[in-house]
Amino acid sequence: MAEIRVAEEPLLDVQDLEVEFHTLRGVVHALQGVSFHLHRRETLGLAGETGCGKSVTALAILRLISPPGRISQGKIIFEGRDLLAASEAEMRDLRGSQISMILQEPKMALNPVIRVGEQVAETLLVHDRSLSRRAAKDRAVAMLATLGIPDPQRIARRYAHELSGGMAQRVMIAMMLVTRPKLLIADEPTSALDVTIQAQILEVMKALKREISTAVLLITHDLGVMAETCDRVAVMYAGSVVEQGPVQTVLKRPQHPYTQGLLKTIPNDVAPDTPLFSIRGQVPSLLAPPAGCAFVPRCDRAMPECSQAVPPQYTQEPGHHVACFLHGARGSNYSQISQITQILPESPAP
Repeated sequence: MAEIRVAEEPLLDVQDLEVEFHTLRGVVHALQGVSFHLHRRETLGLAGETGCGKSVTALAILRLISPPGRISQGKIIFEGRDLLAASEAEMRDLRGSQISMILQEPKMALNPVIRVGEQVAETLLVHDRSLSRRAAKDRAVAMLATLGIPDPQRIARRYAHELSGGMAQRVMIAMMLVTRPKLLIADEPTSALDVTIQAQILEVMKALKREISTAVLLITHDLGVMAETCDRVAVMYAGSVVEQGPVQTVLKRPQHPYTQGLLKTIPNDVAPDTPLFSIRGQVPSLLAPPAGCAFVPRCDRAMPECSQAVPPQYTQEPGHHVACFLHGARGSNYSQISQITQILPESPAP
């Protein structure tokens, strides 16, 4: 279980964050009241279906929301400083050196006309002008080797189009890790990789936590990876955090019907010819979200008040919060899902 840090201030504290996109069809409320915090040496997992706001949250932290989008409300406190009040020059200094982000589409992020080794080295040179180009290239090649890239000297001389998707992903990860950032935002970092390479990359991320107290914000659809890697989990739905808490607690004793539905979709011990579970419906359009709780159209346990007001955050136990009226006065006999506990590691996440 994650260690409890009572006196330590969070490295990152996101408070009531809201992001809007002003389109010709209307205003898309991409994030609504998103709040969470992250301590040094801690990994927080963001879970949820595509379109729930996970990547937008990551981009907002780095102040990379472009028009027609804008951050309309909230605070993003990093090391005691509100990033929303920082200048663009200050944000450029932070990006890549203290806060790094691994993107979902590595070949779109890599420069097609510069050799990949030079791109990794350039990340170092931008943030440490005392470093020689030769030393930066040596460190870039060493990082490629650390991530399990065979013959890293040869791969460093290649261009992005000469790499496979998995190799390009590892080069992108090397670029983000080589500066040893204080906060690493990893958006589906292992989605294009086989299990062996996936394990190597997750081990490198764990090593950064141990050695330099790096905090990790991990966005992934793989709940098994989340169970093995994260200390805490925040489940997002339709631009809001609907449940968050320690990984063991949330995955063993999920309290929100959406979290329970996500975990039921894992095909554990499914009998032959048995249909796999799926949550009916889809994430609603954020141009015109449902009144009250956004999950109402897909929820089998919805009550009248669910369509009338946005549910508050109820505390189930210390550190475990859920936004669902079923846990108010009328939610005393809400059922749990026990079948999903086998995805959790036997030992606590490091």
